[in-house]
Amino acid sequence: MRYLILSDLHANWEALEAVVQDAAGQYDRTICCGDLVGYGADPNPIVEWVRAHCDLVVRGNHDKACTGLDDLEWFNPVARAAAIWTQGTLTPENADYTRALPKGPILEDGFQMVHGSPFDEDEYVLGADEALQSFGYLECRLAFFGHTHVQGGFIWNRSRVETILCPSGWGDRQEMEIDPDCAYMINPGSVGQPRDGNPRSAYALYNTDSHVVTYCRTDYNISGAQKKIRDAGLPPILADRLGVGR
Repeated sequence: MRYLILSDLHANWEALEAVVQDAAGQYDRTICCGDLVGYGADPNPIVEWVRAHCDLVVRGNHDKACTGLDDLEWFNPVARAAAIWTQGTLTPENADYTRALPKGPILEDGFQMVHGSPFDEDEYVLGADEALQSFGYLECRLAFFGHTHVQGGFIWNRSRVETILCPSGWGDRQEMEIDPDCAYMINPGSVGQPRDGNPRSAYALYNTDSHVVTYCRTDYNISGAQKKIRDAGLPPILADRLGVGR
């Protein structure tokens, strides 16, 4: 089975559209590690696409905040403003779908899906120490996670945890074979708001037959997404950061 792995779409239609075009014909099923909405100006088109095309989705913290499941006091002012705007923009049907998304982890075809970590859906797994703790909660040797907006992840080789680095200078694709003697936490990166210094939209492909994960990046119409954010009256920083991948 060939999977398209998405995460952190953040209501960026231009980015998702580019990813779908870039990955066309290379996957059989689509899964998403959460945060469909928040920050961007196209929450309804994003949710409608996910409803129609994603086989499995776990909720993210912005999915909860933008549908009234989480208290916004824990959000910074920019994220809070975007969440309030999104609450008023989502259609009732799309809000209901997003609100009903399941909490991770979800087990599927020999791997797990989470948003933050397997023990806390809102936990940021940014370093080896956090990853080591997370590996102790996994039910299998491969998990896909999001939340950090940083493409890469972690490998546990029984003696230590190593960081998978995807530097901004990488090309469009980078393959990595899954070693059955190791455990992996794979972050496909953010479709709609990368924060690893590379503004290109990020996603991953996973082939269960060849046991290969492919990290992917693709250009998208950043200026178009930025214009929508500004025209919607959302905080300008949300548009500015798209251009620098931070």
